[in-house]
Amino acid sequence: MKKALYFLFTKTIGFYINILSYILPDKASQLAYAIFSEPRDGRLDKDKLPEILRDTQKETYHYQGQQFQSYTWQGNENVILLVHGWESNASRWEKLLIHLKKSGSTIIAIDAPAHGLSSGKEFNIPQYAAFIDIIVQKFNPKYLIGHSLGGKTCLYYQSTYQNNNIEKIVILGSPSDFKIILNNYISLLSLNAKISKELENHYLKVFNLELEHFSGKLFASKIKTKGLIAHDTEDTIVLFEEAKKIASSWQDAVFIETKGLGHSLHGEELYQKVYQFLFE
Repeated sequence: MKKALYFLFTKTIGFYINILSYILPDKASQLAYAIFSEPRDGRLDKDKLPEILRDTQKETYHYQGQQFQSYTWQGNENVILLVHGWESNASRWEKLLIHLKKSGSTIIAIDAPAHGLSSGKEFNIPQYAAFIDIIVQKFNPKYLIGHSLGGKTCLYYQSTYQNNNIEKIVILGSPSDFKIILNNYISLLSLNAKISKELENHYLKVFNLELEHFSGKLFASKIKTKGLIAHDTEDTIVLFEEAKKIASSWQDAVFIETKGLGHSLHGEELYQKVYQFLFE
């Protein structure tokens, strides 16, 4: 029943946007992009934070009229930066933190745009990468770890900013081709070709990005940093083939295949391998 209602809901929205595209095309494309880029989950209430985030040093940063939140588990001078994915927040790292804390490192996690305690309604990778750079410039982390779109943001960040102080990057369950994500959204709402084209044009106009070039595989090909790629063969959110694309172009990366962990990739054995990659 829920699936039927969701199907009807999405198709109704798509029908409305399609009709609007012939009457008010600019408004239609703006609405289509707003729905695509606004997460429906992942927000946090500062008065009801998950326990894992309560005992941290919290800091709010400002960037181009937006603010984003960081959480720090204080340790030694070795710094790790954690970058979560779509419709999530910094609390998703709770199970990995158990392993990382054994190193004695200072660990920093951030909330993405429109997630956690960060402001805004729109998530986009270039802005998320700018948040990363602010933290990198201040704390000089050696290691980046990203999950899902957070992993792709790490790839985008390092390929764009080329920070030589970052020694290793770990990406977990990350997509490569952005166009696949956008096409899935277009298919879900059954949007017409006019709206589809306008969505592509938006990325070109606003971010100066052609979707064919907005690829994790392409980003990875420009990275000299050592990497670890982990992906589950049973991931139904981001297909396993996406990780293989990234691995094929990242010259200095280890590729770990898991089974049964799904998209979350929470697993003791995997996290032990991540620890070994970073510290041994």
